[in-house]
Amino acid sequence: MTTRIIPAVGDAEAARSITTLLSQLPDAEPASPVGDSTTLIDTLARLAGESIDELPEVVLVHERIGPVPALEVIREVALRFPAVGVVLVTSDASPGLFSAAMDSGARGLIGLPLSYEELVTRVQAAAGWSVGVRRHLGQGSEVFSGPGGTVVAIAGGKGGVGTTLIAVQLALAAQASGHHTALVDMDLQSGDIASYLDVQFRRSIVDLAGIQDISPRVLQDAVFRHETGLGLLLAPAEGERGEEVTDRAARQVVSALRQRYQVVVIDCGSQMSSANATAIEMAETAVLVTTPDVVAVRGAKRMVRLWDRLQIRKAEETVTLVNRHTRNTEIQPPLIERITGTRVARIAVPSNFKELQGAVDAGRMQDLEAKSTVKQALWGLAGELGLVKTAENEGKGRARGGRAANDRGSLTFGRRSREDASKDGKRGAGG
Repeated sequence: MTTRIIPAVGDAEAARSITTLLSQLPDAEPASPVGDSTTLIDTLARLAGESIDELPEVVLVHERIGPVPALEVIREVALRFPAVGVVLVTSDASPGLFSAAMDSGARGLIGLPLSYEELVTRVQAAAGWSVGVRRHLGQGSEVFSGPGGTVVAIAGGKGGVGTTLIAVQLALAAQASGHHTALVDMDLQSGDIASYLDVQFRRSIVDLAGIQDISPRVLQDAVFRHETGLGLLLAPAEGERGEEVTDRAARQVVSALRQRYQVVVIDCGSQMSSANATAIEMAETAVLVTTPDVVAVRGAKRMVRLWDRLQIRKAEETVTLVNRHTRNTEIQPPLIERITGTRVARIAVPSNFKELQGAVDAGRMQDLEAKSTVKQALWGLAGELGLVKTAENEGKGRARGGRAANDRGSLTFGRRSREDASKDGKRGAGG
């Protein structure tokens, strides 16, 4: 049996050493080394999108991989591609690190300097485990879903443009079409999803923030099962507790939800934090909401530039949605597209608050009438984004309009700290 191996090594000298030894392994088919965690995850996602059988049996993760730390890379690979055997390559072979690597999902640890015999042993063990898992899953077509469900992040260029209502209706549309759907409130200080859906809750996303390994049971305990069938992961009732949700916690939460749900819709609000920035990074599709007025469009442009500076998402990878659109306004979607440099959604949401007022005041957005032009537009948008089951998009694993899996930005803010990002976001997205 041929063992396919992807080495993920951030150090050039270590990459040469590992590649030389891998080329000597019996029945091994090593790929070219990938130099960072983002490229590794995107490569695996692309291969899984083609066919589960295209995934390598073994991934070697070097201790100096970046920008995401090695143990977090191992955890994400194990969550998203559970039939891939991951092995950590490190100069620290202490029992403490070995235990931490196993807890993260690694199948073994190889010490530095490299030993041919140890490399053979660990690679063969991880490959044998991988083959056994795939056989147990019956080729994985029904149980193992590779990159998992589709994640859509909704954000506003400024406050009051309607991100929460839009996120709620997109999630309702996906659920009504037959997709197992989660709706996440990551507007951590002022989230209102619970108010829009008439929910009284005790648990929130904060309850997952301090957990090292989010198991399906732990996730189930934190998610509120709504009468519509939606799984709701809500913002904390005490806004100050939102600071407990770090970028690392957000990454774990989004990865865990992606494995459990076919569609995950995240309301990121209009204030940038390290947590919702991570959600925007990880999403297949990011929808930036604006209204057709000068202040809101300027806010959208600021947000697009902020995302680009912080290496969260490029303008061309963003879909802008025009909310409260009227035909007689001077600012029309083509102008917004030119100003922001994004792709504007084909569907614009009409301005008709009178249709919404009863459902909003009652906190029963799920009861919005089907004849509502606002609801029709938003459910049409769900179809445009590939979130509903239709004859056209049935069987597609990714939402249309999202960025390609092999063209994502980095999984960090690059050279900028999360704290600086949060401050910039508050300055750039407010108003």
